[in-house]
Amino acid sequence: MKAASVLAPPEISDADFQKFAEFFHRKTGIHFEPSKRYFVDKRLVERIQATGADSFRAWFVALRFEADGAEMQRLVNLMTVNETYFFREAYQFDCLVNHMLDEIAARKRPGSRIRIWSIPSSTGEEPYSIAIYLLERWAKIDQYEVEILSSDIDTSVLQAAQRGVYSARSVAQLPRPYLKKYFTAQGDEWRISRELVESVDFSRVNLSEPADMRRFRDIDVIFCRNLLIYFDDLSRRVAAEAMFDALAPGGFICLGHSESMSRMSSLYTMRRFPDAMVYQRPL
Repeated sequence: MKAASVLAPPEISDADFQKFAEFFHRKTGIHFEPSKRYFVDKRLVERIQATGADSFRAWFVALRFEADGAEMQRLVNLMTVNETYFFREAYQFDCLVNHMLDEIAARKRPGSRIRIWSIPSSTGEEPYSIAIYLLERWAKIDQYEVEILSSDIDTSVLQAAQRGVYSARSVAQLPRPYLKKYFTAQGDEWRISRELVESVDFSRVNLSEPADMRRFRDIDVIFCRNLLIYFDDLSRRVAAEAMFDALAPGGFICLGHSESMSRMSSLYTMRRFPDAMVYQRPL
């Protein structure tokens, strides 16, 4: 009996990598350096094999001309990195409740809306951390209609965020009273309360797509931390300008600790508060 042949994994040439990297960058703003070859190639091979294509070229042609965008979304979900936990870089949440929100509230009437946007949402730890901080540490929470929005380009992490089930590692930085108040133990995992899940409006958004950004206007605070490090200079500038348009006059944006808005755009004013340095759209 003749043994069944096993197809060798498709090869990704330097030219293939370059074509894909340029295409993915145009679609998402995310830039892959040659140093990312192993990470990218492994995921490309996975998708080529999953679709049954016999080569990179055949798969790439189908990707570029697909009508529904389903394969592109699967690819985005594979290529994006989602590593986070509750109360990460909490000094910015301190700044939110100690300084930024009071300054914003002073310009609004009681009962009016305050909009906070977390992008990328990843698996939900950041927007839920914001919600807990507001409930526990902002005295004026009941005086305003606070809306928390959270977005990501990766649909799989949005689904995980809405499930709201987290590992012990993910909740390790939470004060024990908050863990008991807002979570229920499920074996080795923790499920967040449905009230918190329902307090966040999750959506898929691509910062590089103007059509995706149109619904985001009059935002008072944006948390966009450790996302733009994956963009090249041009894509960072485009994203910074898109978020500037989304902010209300006087609104704030918080970046990751290694990111600097001054390297991306001159539109913003830098503000130094006791807890953190943030950036503001001028009034």
